[in-house]
Amino acid sequence: MSKDALTQAGLNLIQQALSIYDSDLRLAVCNRRFAEMFDLPKRLTDEGARFEDTIRHLVERGEYGHVDDPESFIAVRVQQARAFEPHYMERTRANGRTISVEGSPLPQGGWVTVYTDITGMKRQEQLLRTRSELLSEEVLRRSEEVSASNRQLEATNAALQEARRELTEIEARTRLTTEMMPAHLARVDAAGRYTFSNRRLSSVMPGRPSEILGLHVSEALGPAYEKVRPYLERALGGAQSIFEFTDEGSSRRIRAVFTPDPCERGVYILSHDVTEETQARAALQQTKRRELAAQLTSGLAHDFSNLLTIILGMQAKLARMVEGDEAEALITATLQAARRGGELLNRIADITSHRAWRPEPVALARFLRDLETLARPSLPEALALRIVQEAEGAFLIDPGMLQDAALNLVLNAADACGASGEITVTARAVQDTWLELSVADSGPGFSAEALAHGLDPFFTTKGGEGSGLGLAMVYDMVKLAGGEVKLGNGVRGACVTLRLPLRRPETQPTGGLALLVEDNPELRAQVREMLTGIGHSVIEASSVEEACALAEGLEIDLVLSDISLEGALPGSALPGLLPDLPVRLMTSLPPDHPRHVEARQAAPVLAKPFTADELRTFLGHRRDAA
Repeated sequence: MSKDALTQAGLNLIQQALSIYDSDLRLAVCNRRFAEMFDLPKRLTDEGARFEDTIRHLVERGEYGHVDDPESFIAVRVQQARAFEPHYMERTRANGRTISVEGSPLPQGGWVTVYTDITGMKRQEQLLRTRSELLSEEVLRRSEEVSASNRQLEATNAALQEARRELTEIEARTRLTTEMMPAHLARVDAAGRYTFSNRRLSSVMPGRPSEILGLHVSEALGPAYEKVRPYLERALGGAQSIFEFTDEGSSRRIRAVFTPDPCERGVYILSHDVTEETQARAALQQTKRRELAAQLTSGLAHDFSNLLTIILGMQAKLARMVEGDEAEALITATLQAARRGGELLNRIADITSHRAWRPEPVALARFLRDLETLARPSLPEALALRIVQEAEGAFLIDPGMLQDAALNLVLNAADACGASGEITVTARAVQDTWLELSVADSGPGFSAEALAHGLDPFFTTKGGEGSGLGLAMVYDMVKLAGGEVKLGNGVRGACVTLRLPLRRPETQPTGGLALLVEDNPELRAQVREMLTGIGHSVIEASSVEEACALAEGLEIDLVLSDISLEGALPGSALPGLLPDLPVRLMTSLPPDHPRHVEARQAAPVLAKPFTADELRTFLGHRRDAA
């Protein structure tokens, strides 16, 4: 039996008459007692029957006694019904029986009405009135009033219970919505204690409790409370605050909004993790700075390079013309200075030229082994190099740029230590937020001036031997990645710490069927060989239309398509046409080409030409971590 049939059967067992009309005054539900009490025909008890027709039928049957103007009487009843207001009344029917009518509006519109035959109750009241000689007229009257009030109170209680149920459902839906938000929502009272929380604090600031109702803000946030306290006090004073701070405990960057409660003294709190956004913003800012520096220096460097070339040529000619030890020494010194100027120009070009952080999956253990292999031959025998690995697995880094930066730091540390001492390179993960690489030495440490200006271009403590661009290049590399550099002094010497955004590669299993879409037969053969080399079986198409036809009947694990294809549609249309398949695109178009820009918005794009290793990385296949 269906739920509707069970509900109807239950309603029919009720001894009271019940009807429910919707907001259009059409019958939604009624029970058998409703039809029996008013002797209604079937057409008026069927779903959709009009309230107006039911009133007209009852008027015509004499339910309300003699009615002088039936249409006006019906119109008034319909108008009262449209008001949807709670009501309770008692009336005597034309057949002499008395009924109570109790109506309550529904939250969705319409109302429910319950009709109760109270003839027996009224007769008992009358009997009590006529036979009792002990009760005064006033007591009897008040008893009747209390009885009527009780019935009216019951109707009101029913409406309140329904309202409470609705409020409970609304509250449950609201809490579910707040729990699903990727942010912490809360409210604190005037004393700074939580009166509401969506239990997301621990996900925004790891290490904090989830259940914080009743706790003071200082208890929930711990050491971070001192950073937010001024803003909380300002919000309690009536001023909204929007700010960011770094949570040292989790190394996360948090953005918070404190909004005063307009109803009573308290503060609404919205906070969410913007660590990745901050890292991306730092990388973008560094890229813009480098572009500006390149524009300013490229012309000067070109002209200066020409001048140095002239000087080198003239000095070489002068060396052939002039004899004597004193002249030879001067000429040699001039040539060395000119060549050093050329090297300095190359260093400046390295900083200002177009470079991009190109991360790829790299096993940390292999990276550190390669670093040690490259660094040791340049170090004195009495200078120890110690590698400490505190993080495991593969990370998305640019191995070339990071290796250059790490070697630069190791060689700087070697200069600080001299002929003997110890250099320690440590790699560790910080709260799944940062990949930290630090180089510490046993030298004299940074001076106060070096700590303040060590990252500035051309600042050096090596006198004429240094260019002052080494740490500046390291800083540039880290900022391109969205990270940060810290200079400090440890127990024995200096320490430079690089913090890079911690990203682990998303791997997909090798193998499976790959759909290769390329209209150039020679390129298609080359890419097919690369795909089979990493374990894929390959089927081929030369147009979007052909690719879609193949995808309909086959279990495909990967689609790799060129953007420019034969036919009416470009390859960038495939992500939308095959939404259930992982689509990757490739192209030889420059990055600023409109079709390249449009394609990047649809799917990841690999620039041609590329190697098999670059394709492997692009598709997310992990190499051997060893």
